[in-house]
Amino acid sequence: MNQFGYAFGQLRRALLHAGADSARADAWRAVLDGIADGTLTVGSRTPVADTPAWVTLEVLHGGFASGRYLAEAPLRHDEIDVLRSLPADAPGTTDRERLNLHYLSDEGQTVLLDALAAGTYRIAIPEHAALMTVVWLLAHDHHAAALDLVAELRPLMHRLRMTPRFGEPPAPAGSIVKLASVGQVKETLRAVTTPPAIATMRTRLRERPLYDRLVALWCETVEGDLPRLDDDGVVTGGWPCRVWPADWAERRSALLTETAAVTAHPRGNFARLRAALSECEADSRALTARDVGWVRRALANTIGKHGAPGSEQRTALREAELSVVARPARAEIAGVMVGRLGAYPEESGLPSIDPVAMDVDGWQVPESLVVKVTRALEAPVEELVERDVITSGEVLAMVLPQITASLLAANIEDSALSALYARTYAAFRRRRSLLLLDLETQVGFTELPWVAALEPLRAHRRDNADAARQTLAQTTMLALTAFPHTILPNPLVSEFGALAKQAGLSLPLVEEIAADIFMGTFTTKFRDAAVIASRVMAGTLYARYYDLPESWSGQTRTRWGRKTAKDFAKVCAVRAAEARRGRGSGVAVNGTVLEQAQIVTTHNLAVLVDGLGLRDRLTAIAPGLAARSLSWALRRASVPTTDTHAALMAVKNAAYAWRQGIFFLSFCDTETQQATVDTLRPQLTGTDLGAAVDGLAAVVAGYRFGADGTVQKGRRWLGWGVGGHWALG
Repeated sequence: MNQFGYAFGQLRRALLHAGADSARADAWRAVLDGIADGTLTVGSRTPVADTPAWVTLEVLHGGFASGRYLAEAPLRHDEIDVLRSLPADAPGTTDRERLNLHYLSDEGQTVLLDALAAGTYRIAIPEHAALMTVVWLLAHDHHAAALDLVAELRPLMHRLRMTPRFGEPPAPAGSIVKLASVGQVKETLRAVTTPPAIATMRTRLRERPLYDRLVALWCETVEGDLPRLDDDGVVTGGWPCRVWPADWAERRSALLTETAAVTAHPRGNFARLRAALSECEADSRALTARDVGWVRRALANTIGKHGAPGSEQRTALREAELSVVARPARAEIAGVMVGRLGAYPEESGLPSIDPVAMDVDGWQVPESLVVKVTRALEAPVEELVERDVITSGEVLAMVLPQITASLLAANIEDSALSALYARTYAAFRRRRSLLLLDLETQVGFTELPWVAALEPLRAHRRDNADAARQTLAQTTMLALTAFPHTILPNPLVSEFGALAKQAGLSLPLVEEIAADIFMGTFTTKFRDAAVIASRVMAGTLYARYYDLPESWSGQTRTRWGRKTAKDFAKVCAVRAAEARRGRGSGVAVNGTVLEQAQIVTTHNLAVLVDGLGLRDRLTAIAPGLAARSLSWALRRASVPTTDTHAALMAVKNAAYAWRQGIFFLSFCDTETQQATVDTLRPQLTGTDLGAAVDGLAAVVAGYRFGADGTVQKGRRWLGWGVGGHWALG
């Protein structure tokens, strides 16, 4: 992977879309500068020179560290107030260091302990929990651990904020989660604006009564019938400026004042009538015959189109227009909802959306705004999935740490410390992953020094392990039933790993590896997962469709200081030959190997079903999951596009969904498998995927694919291809 080229490309995009002075552009400049001067090492778990792994870094798209510490931020107003209260000779070389050291004093420790006991603090970044952990250790006579922790933190006290934000309410715990806080939802609502065209239209509609009064006044000057247009567009009827009402001057003056701020097209009826009005102080002597003719035509235009002033036609039209204006604009309703949210703490969620989403002045709140507010709803995960708040495995992974945090913290007896541990975990899970090479692993939660200091205090109780296992099983089934067509995303796999560890389960859960950073090797857990998959899926449709290996040799070797599965890598490379039809990029070649790794491991499905005892539960719902996944695959691959990359991505994602569907179909009897295949054929209209369905039908019937991935008229559907893909013609 060309790291410098990638970073330069991202900088170009930032400059193009956000401008030279944008924060995004500055961050990518920092990446380029760091790579150039050696202060940034791309691919390392400690990419910033002289920086320990536990420091939370700003991580940009693609996993690049910019070099900035997220906990290194300007002092907030409340911190400045505390700093001003300190003695002039308070120790410390920077304001940040003076504050951090203050919270290690007797007075500062009292503040931290009081906030810890009351729960009135917020851990936005893991480092914010560091000194609160120190003072808890000191208060409970763990002096050696506290001093060791301070010694490790001391070198960065001059830069990093190591204390929480005070005054925030406690976050909800347990199985109730939310996708966004009240404060975050308020920001999204404040961003709602009225499009200029809509705002102009609403302004025009509000001005229509003034226009009608202007037309009515000029109509009173007409002698005879009001002007109209005949079928040929010729003006007929009487002429204006022949009769002058007694109160003309007074009404004229009022109208000119009231319409002064109205903007109208200079050649429009409104502009012509108002311009003429301004010239006729008492009569029409200031107007030319041409001017009077334009007034007559303007009256004919509006009367012919909308009816005479006071007519049924014109009255009905204006009532309809005013009803549109009477309805609050979307941005106005959003503003009202922001006000209603003011009754809730910024970092909290909503127990119910009804008080916020109720009608505004008798008008129903638009569904799009209700959706925004629902992101802050505190509810069980299952309810948020049902409400379409959680719409993917990635979003599920965003909320799951709120549950995992409580389960992990339950092993700590002290309730205040348990809450601190849970909030620290939730903050840690918000850290973005780094781009890693050479089989490096992401920094673990227990590598944070203040978390490691608490590990000896965690009692691993059986009831907590059982709760973690139950949560893992429920969440796994939720992910499979809600999003059966998608593979488990890495953040969700990571969270599942944390739950499995808490439950005392040894599950070899594997991550999806990016093709552009693949180094050609796999850690031994990939083979461990494949061994389970070969055993669990033996004799099934999945095993026959993908020709799963029946056994594994167990060969290992050591690379970059870690054991790797030599036999696993070799098997995947050999199997990948089926997808190579010609020459292609190294990324595509890597992709074919990585897809085989997902196939032979079932990308965690077999491991979870087996390790959690989910076979019976899955079998009961497998037909529906299979049908949904296979149908989604056909729909996704048939979406037309002229972009080659988009087409390749569509085929890849569709093939992954196809694989998910075949896994689920393997838990069905043969009759159900055949019936499911039959339902796919009518969905092939307008696609080039008949070979995929024919291939699946052949395997269901007992046939096997040849070495080239074909059988009769069918083909095995793989997502990656080198030298072109058959599904794209």
